[in-house]
Amino acid sequence: VQLVESGGGLAQPGGSLRLSCAASGFTFSNYAMSWARQAPGKGLEWVSGIYHNGGTTYYAESVKGRFTISRDNAKNTLYLQMNSLKPEDTALYYCNARYRNDDIWGQGTQVTVSS
Repeated sequence: VQLVESGGGLAQPGGSLRLSCAASGFTFSNYAMSWARQAPGKGLEWVSGIYHNGGTTYYAESVKGRFTISRDNAKNTLYLQMNSLKPEDTALYYCNARYRNDDIWGQGTQVTVSS
């Protein structure tokens, strides 16, 4: 059972990044998926979520209109398209899978927004 995030890096303010989260070892299409982040010296912040079938999505107010969550159940992969990045988006980004009593976390990918 594993979640592996990728796609993080350094971006300029106003720039874009696309995060991916590859799932393995479980039935991905059964699980609701989320992205959360942790900025330096701060607690974990939920960013966005998507239902198991991709039909419903949710966003934190801080990212609404700039970030888009999506999933490809055929590829067992979750995505987060991040546009109009701001310095305050700098954080370690984690993906999360939940279904019944299962709660699975990845190791995170670092996003740094700086000029």
